[in-house]
Amino acid sequence: MTTTTAPRPVEPAADIDNQESTRRDVRPLPELLCQRYQIERLLGVGGMAAVYKAKDLLREGYGDPEPFVAIKALNDYFAQFPDANALLFSEFALTSRLHHGHIIQLHGFDVDTDSERAFIILEPLRGPTLDQLLVERPTGTDWESLRELVVPLLDALAYAHQHGVIHGDIKPSNVMLAEQGVRLFDFGLGQPMEGLLPGLPRLSRQRIAAWTPRYAALELLNGEALTAAADIYAIACVIYELSSGHHPFSRLTAKQAKAMQQDQTLERPALLPPHCWPALREALAFDPTDRQITAAELRNSFAASPPKLLQRLLRPGKQRRHASA
Repeated sequence: MTTTTAPRPVEPAADIDNQESTRRDVRPLPELLCQRYQIERLLGVGGMAAVYKAKDLLREGYGDPEPFVAIKALNDYFAQFPDANALLFSEFALTSRLHHGHIIQLHGFDVDTDSERAFIILEPLRGPTLDQLLVERPTGTDWESLRELVVPLLDALAYAHQHGVIHGDIKPSNVMLAEQGVRLFDFGLGQPMEGLLPGLPRLSRQRIAAWTPRYAALELLNGEALTAAADIYAIACVIYELSSGHHPFSRLTAKQAKAMQQDQTLERPALLPPHCWPALREALAFDPTDRQITAAELRNSFAASPPKLLQRLLRPGKQRRHASA
């Protein structure tokens, strides 16, 4: 299997969600890529790449009333390296093999010969990301809404794992509540599972550490290889945060939280039904040997309905009456 190396940032992206801090690293794309894609505006900036709205002039020429696409290109820091194009292609090679209703669809990969900038063509999405939803729900998400968000998200992750793809950087800002439904996106730090998808590019973890620390599993912070279990820890943090309104370990890294033994005092969020807690608690384990639950198993725990009595108690109206009693 070919190994594609990538430059290591000056430091891990501790605040990768802050788009304003990375906008200065964005090297503007040419107004026209490959004589086909006309860049209209910048949509967003992440730790490694920027996404633009663009018009596909070929589709427009054939009368497509909606000829718009999204274009993803590496930011200035990563784009300057000789293997930058291979870095972006590795994301395309992985994600383009995934055809699931809750995973972003990639339409193509190309390189503009004039600027030598590589880019991915993606489906255009509209809607807030989960980090924006968390701001609006500081006390957590009710059970029915939580299940509507979590089940398709876990279904998408289970599908990716079943097809040999590890996401590598699951966090609220990488999940969109699009008009078409929940979408998991940004597989830029993803890798194929060992022994699967032979021949696809693999990134060297010795040279890149751009994941978001507060969602990174302990083994990643300790320099170990990326595995599906790391995705499980990250998505469990997201689910806990959605359910309670706050990070399970006070936004600390797993290494810091373990040193403070915060897992010993971790409690079930009040809005989360008890039948989901054992599975979520296992997914939040610091030690990967204690984190054996799969995405499919975690999904099944959330897809199951709580007992009828508990359903009545979890209704928002019931909660408000009990709270005011």
